[in-house]
Amino acid sequence: MAMKKIYNDHEDKMKKTLDSLRKEYSSLRAGRATTGLLDKITLEYYGTPTPIGQIAGITVPEPRMLVIQPWEKSMLGAIEKAILKSDLGLSPNNDGVVIRLNIPQLTQERRTELVKVIHKKAEEARVAIRNLRRDANDTVKKMEKDKLVTEDEAKKAQDEMQKLTDKYIKEADHIMNSKEKEIMEV
Repeated sequence: MAMKKIYNDHEDKMKKTLDSLRKEYSSLRAGRATTGLLDKITLEYYGTPTPIGQIAGITVPEPRMLVIQPWEKSMLGAIEKAILKSDLGLSPNNDGVVIRLNIPQLTQERRTELVKVIHKKAEEARVAIRNLRRDANDTVKKMEKDKLVTEDEAKKAQDEMQKLTDKYIKEADHIMNSKEKEIMEV
């Protein structure tokens, strides 16, 4: 029973690692408009740092355009400044009602830089998954040492953990490859 709990706990953590990787990738600009581009941008709203998505409606009317419509018109200027200060490299067009963000085509140089970032983030996810495997194996070894499980049970648990690790590393690679393909697409 304890082995099942260790397995399930570590599988949940591995899933969260992949969810985190997907979230990181959603904020990378791939030359295509997604609302996830603005997830990391926050601005002061009544004294509290607030994500743009919580103070405005964000839509994607065209593949290369985002439209931001604040709930309060007085926030237009603040949203515009926050976008300009961000590392997105986009220039907002404010017409007094909404802000339009045109997403330009990526250069080949920028695509190559983004692919390097994608590979780095995927490697960080793989390392996190391997660390989870190591933690689980250490727990199992300690249980074996304390005579809570037999040697065979410990070996079986470690084999299962290795299979789980392989599965999630393969999934991280799949996520990385699909994002790389999306970025290299012209």
